[in-house]
Amino acid sequence: MAVLGAVVLLVGLGVSAASLAQAAGGTGPITGYQGLCLDDRSASTANFNPVQVYTCNGTNAQQWTVASNSTLQVLGMCLDVAGAGTANGTLVDLYACNGTAAQVWQPQSNGALLNPNSGKCLDDTGFGGSGTQVQIWSCAGSSNQTWTLPSSGGGGTGGFVVSSAQFSQMFPNRNSFYTYTGLVTALSKYPGFATTGSSTVQKQEAAAFLANVDHETGGLVYINEIDQSGNYCAAESYGCPAGTYAYYGRGPLQISWNFNYEAAGNALGVDLLDNPNLVSTNAAVSWETALWYWMTDTGPGTMTGHNAMVNGAGFGQTIWAINGSIECNGGNTAEMQDRVNDYEAFAAILGVSPGSNLTC
Repeated sequence: MAVLGAVVLLVGLGVSAASLAQAAGGTGPITGYQGLCLDDRSASTANFNPVQVYTCNGTNAQQWTVASNSTLQVLGMCLDVAGAGTANGTLVDLYACNGTAAQVWQPQSNGALLNPNSGKCLDDTGFGGSGTQVQIWSCAGSSNQTWTLPSSGGGGTGGFVVSSAQFSQMFPNRNSFYTYTGLVTALSKYPGFATTGSSTVQKQEAAAFLANVDHETGGLVYINEIDQSGNYCAAESYGCPAGTYAYYGRGPLQISWNFNYEAAGNALGVDLLDNPNLVSTNAAVSWETALWYWMTDTGPGTMTGHNAMVNGAGFGQTIWAINGSIECNGGNTAEMQDRVNDYEAFAAILGVSPGSNLTC
């Protein structure tokens, strides 16, 4: 395995019926600026209790339900504009659900949440960090007014636990080759990925996989390994028909070596031994090779990345599966820590705890 070291204006503040239909019935974290979660401070059910942005932790204080009447509910209470205020800077808190316009929130196409009573948007006050109480403010299309709601389908397209918006948040500078659609299409090859175990485990697995992808590709920037001079042609009976130096790292997990291309191709039903460039030219195939490795190959480790996450072994074991002692057991600890940092950040975006056993 090779290792690599715009504002959208609201039109008439309209809301899409499709976006409301998708959101209604969903329960889970609402994420905003810097991947922080909308949070019921101290998990209180008292009227006027502050609602803040806070480090995502998977607790019930961050599990919001998008109700069919366009309210956002947590612990049986509703997100409410204090005193039905309409001025910039009016605080947003919790209050007993009462069906008033102060508790209506309409998702906008740019990720904003509009309170139609005030004509203002839910706003992370001053682009604040963890612990900042939210407010309403004139809708500006800014990042501190962009929120990702849980959907009734469990997150993203086809029930994938990562939504398109969260994927973009994880990879803001990604190469256009690496599409969210390509990833979702590839999921059909391995239906057990990010669907096994509890909702927490599913999100942890998705975060772990994407964190390793982030590390391998520099944030989904690189499709091909930068240094392509390495000889990844092992002495196998099928040889290296594409050329001795043709099996360098490609794709989200930068698969390399002729034996990996041969095995992945056999599993996926494509001839990657003769045509390794399919991994760098076909987005679905590219994602499929990464999922193939994650789901089926232990690499230099003792278990697959998938098994490490669904059986509770922890993120550290996924690093073993991908790069072994090169990074683990005191190898390159800086590279190992970069993977851990990515995982913790992605788990926060998905609103789950990263769990234990993070290093190797």
